[in-house]
Amino acid sequence: MRLNKLKNKFPTSGRNTFSSILILCAAIFICNLLRPVSDNDMYAILVFILAVMIISLRTEGYFYGIAGSVLAVICVNYIFTYPYMAFNFTITGYPLTFFTMLTVSLIISTMATSIKKQERMRVEIEKEAIRANLLRAISHDLRTPLTSIVGATGAILENYDSLPPETKRELLGEVREDAQWLIRMVENILSITRIGSNPSQANLVKRPEAVEEILGEILGKFKKQFPETAVSVKVPEELLMVPMDAMLIEQVIMNIMENAVIHGVTTTKILVSVCRQDMEAVFKICDNGQGIAPDMLPRLFHGESSSLYEPQKAELKRSMGIGLSVCNSIIKAHGGKLTAKNNTDSSGATFCFTLPITE
Repeated sequence: MRLNKLKNKFPTSGRNTFSSILILCAAIFICNLLRPVSDNDMYAILVFILAVMIISLRTEGYFYGIAGSVLAVICVNYIFTYPYMAFNFTITGYPLTFFTMLTVSLIISTMATSIKKQERMRVEIEKEAIRANLLRAISHDLRTPLTSIVGATGAILENYDSLPPETKRELLGEVREDAQWLIRMVENILSITRIGSNPSQANLVKRPEAVEEILGEILGKFKKQFPETAVSVKVPEELLMVPMDAMLIEQVIMNIMENAVIHGVTTTKILVSVCRQDMEAVFKICDNGQGIAPDMLPRLFHGESSSLYEPQKAELKRSMGIGLSVCNSIIKAHGGKLTAKNNTDSSGATFCFTLPITE
């Protein structure tokens, strides 16, 4: 946050000028250290050529690389070429040195500018792809429950007097379930806007939280929605404090547990475990459902809206792609990693994510 404010106050031209001067000063300092071990000025030429290359890579455009090459030649001539602390433009090879440094700076500046431009284009393409996948997933996941809500309420209103109370209750239960799903979808979308397009640069307010308390909150909410699913929790005996945005991490675990029940189809048990490995807290959510389709595992967190489980379960009306995409972004924003795999020794799947621990 402070760095961004400093960048806003300090324009790009000022940063480029400051960087160029700092690099040249560092080159002068290094040459002074090397002077006692060398009788000629070749070391100074090589050091300043390297400095010009660094300036070209660190700054925008061609100006600073060319200006750096001119100043580098002047420094070599004035400080590190005999007679010292005096200009001598009649030295043999001086024009070649100047031309070499200028050529190097132009080549490096051109290459650096081209690479930066290509990188910006690549980032924009990735952002556009993420945006397209997100919109596609959102449109699918929102349209399906909304259609169900409209159909159920329409059936009740049109046949209110003829429908038996049990049928009305069943339809209203479906409406409530779809409305709760929409609420969770909106929470996911809000989390995406909060994190931004680049999770690694998200500015989260992380506070040390007790893992037991976080899991207790999640377990209470989950049991209200899925009372028939057995959930067991395994935590370390010692108190484990992990820096996190508690609300977002709760959302991650809830998303994964809900997906395990809804898309696991046969899921009856879920095990949530946490342990400490070196300077990381490792969270695992394991279910005994029917597992994830193998062809979907490599693109599990890309926000795709198709069913991520076995092909015969494609009739499921809700996808889990958008939820897992949000989970992945949240974990990345915390500096951790989210992975998933099918269980090899039993049925179901295991999701695992890590969070860094600071003492």
